[in-house]
Amino acid sequence: MPEVYRGRVFSVEVDRVLFPNGREHTVEVVRHPPSVVLLPIQADGRVILVRQYRPSIAQDTWEVPAGSLNPGETPEAAARRECEEETRLAPRRVERLLGLFPAPGFCDEELIFFRVSDLGPPAPDSTHRPDEDGDLEVQAFTCDEARAMVENGEIVDLKSAYALTLL
Repeated sequence: MPEVYRGRVFSVEVDRVLFPNGREHTVEVVRHPPSVVLLPIQADGRVILVRQYRPSIAQDTWEVPAGSLNPGETPEAAARRECEEETRLAPRRVERLLGLFPAPGFCDEELIFFRVSDLGPPAPDSTHRPDEDGDLEVQAFTCDEARAMVENGEIVDLKSAYALTLL
């Protein structure tokens, strides 16, 4: 498909596509690398959430840590990296839960959900640092508190709301 836009995070392609039913349609596809979505669980069972400003909706949001895979990076390595970057904690246990496509009608991004636990300080030589555009507040909540945040509208991010159902 011909690319009509390339940005830092995603690209957009537009083309005519022959569908299985024999009809041809113009389609627009957002190309986005896979992302990892983390459920960081502390030893006491609390889940770590991050609060950050989202310019697309002009508000701060509480979310589970998440981020895109770098080129050539495995999902497991990305889960470890994102956990360190966003929570400043290194997981010693990384459990892949499932992969889902949040918007397959127009986007090829896969969200790969992980439970990360046995959290501790990063290795002294770790190079994982928060993103330059990230100004994150990190806080742990009980599972009941986090689920209540979805119910009362404090968590408006769909991937986070769904992730909390996996606890």
